[in-house]
Parts: sequence; C-alpha cells; structure tokens
Amino acid sequence: MIPQSPPPNVIWVPVQKPTFDLVGVVLSSLGLAGICAAVALTLGTALGIYFIVRARRQVDPLAGRRTTLRLV
Repeated sequence: MIPQSPPPNVIWVPVQKPTFDLVGVVLSSLGLAGICAAVALTLGTALGIYFIVRARRQVDPLAGRRTTLRLV
C-alpha cells in the first residue's frame, strides 16, 4: 500500500478589493509631462544660447571683401 500524504492546508487571507485610482493616474501623468516640458525648455534655451554665441563669434568670411553686382 502506498502511503498518502495529508491534504495541503489552505489558508484564506482576506485582502481589500483593488480599486482604480483615476485621479492618481492623471496627476502622475501631468507631473511626468511637466518634467518633460521643463527638461525640453532647459535644453532648448541652452542650445539656443550656444548657437547665438557661436554665430556671433564666427568671423564673417565676406567682411574684408567688397561685394558688388556686375552690371553688363
């Protein structure tokens, strides 16, 4: 005869029913969008200032030459 193991014990643990928090989802999405907008604004401002300063420092290649239209 094969020995049988005792049946497993089942313990039911009461838990709260999960709820969907729409307000939390919307607020966290707005917060994430705000962070992305702030990063984009900061990077755009920094790049804009960099390009303006770089363009002002470059020497104009046509500054020493007189450019005129040739009328024929």
